[in-house]
Amino acid sequence: MENFVLHNPTKIIFGRDTVPLIGKETVTFGKNVLLVYGRNSLKKSGLYDAITSALQDSGAKITEHSGVQTNPLHFHVMEGVEKCKAHSCDVICAAGGGSVIDEAKAISAGALVRHDVWKFLTGKKSIKKTLPVTAVPTLAASGSEANSGMVITHEIKKLKFGFANRHLFPRTSILDPVTTCSVPASYTAYGSVDMLSHFLELYFSCSGKESPVQDSLMEGMITNIIRSTDRCLAARDDYNARAELMWIASLALNGIFSAGLGRVEFPLHLIEHAISALYGVPHGAGLAIIIPGWMRYSKEQQSLRMAQLGEKSLSIKEGTADSTSDAAIEYLLQWFNSINVPTSLEDIGVEVKDISRIADNALAQAKVWRMKNISAEVIEQVLHLCRRR
Repeated sequence: MENFVLHNPTKIIFGRDTVPLIGKETVTFGKNVLLVYGRNSLKKSGLYDAITSALQDSGAKITEHSGVQTNPLHFHVMEGVEKCKAHSCDVICAAGGGSVIDEAKAISAGALVRHDVWKFLTGKKSIKKTLPVTAVPTLAASGSEANSGMVITHEIKKLKFGFANRHLFPRTSILDPVTTCSVPASYTAYGSVDMLSHFLELYFSCSGKESPVQDSLMEGMITNIIRSTDRCLAARDDYNARAELMWIASLALNGIFSAGLGRVEFPLHLIEHAISALYGVPHGAGLAIIIPGWMRYSKEQQSLRMAQLGEKSLSIKEGTADSTSDAAIEYLLQWFNSINVPTSLEDIGVEVKDISRIADNALAQAKVWRMKNISAEVIEQVLHLCRRR
């Protein structure tokens, strides 16, 4: 285990009927609130009324910034920045999935500077200060409600970049599992694939290092993701299963599981960002396509780790590391099929001729993330293994 510093300042309030607490928690940081949310789902579920009432009852003045979409767009972030400045907002409340929370974070940083927010994403500017952000997540997926990351898509440049900074942690997040019960089955599944990918990338970053504590924690989490997702898809209102997924999503990237691993890399996210930037697919859908192909590509170097994952997380008992690795890949592929997520590039209309374009797009993020071992050739090899077999 390597040296580490673990610091997560986000206050988590978890459980049923906790949404009304968002008013008091938010006005602690300011009364002029920018409320950031998506399109129609927040109002249809009744959460919009609950959140605005809680804010107003606590003395907040609300300025609304709605219309955040899956894979939040740069132009919409900048509109939020200008709105925040024009109304002198001093705190931001995000209500929605990871895309909404990511956009709120970007606005919180952009509201205090004169330059374009995109300069943060490309590493040309560093975040020194942000407006406080509170959050009410409505989807178990990215874990943005409890981490320091954000991902924004530049609609003109056709680039989707991720960025992390210690100032981007939300101050308070209200996690009520009931808010996720109205999520469509497809997005419940996409969210589960997203959190699974977070553990897989951390797990395989452990290769060659002694990390038994982290191994055991992550193996248990992966088992629970699969079990709880199946329960949620079988019974939409299964509170305990929803609670498990919501808590797992928030834990995945909050710093605990990466502690002691040293430098970790995110090749799955690197490649998926290029796919969703170019094709607009939901993040979890793109990851479901990339995971089996990436595991096939990595099997030779990671066979012992894959075999351990198969045995500990998926209850696979095979004779050799090679056969157990193959079985683990097949297990995940079949599970993806069972939860109705895409599993090949053809499923989202990507043709062979498009592979080099995706690889070139991904290299832009690889440069910013300083992933020197990733080349266009490597990415293309992975993508070819993501084709229908």
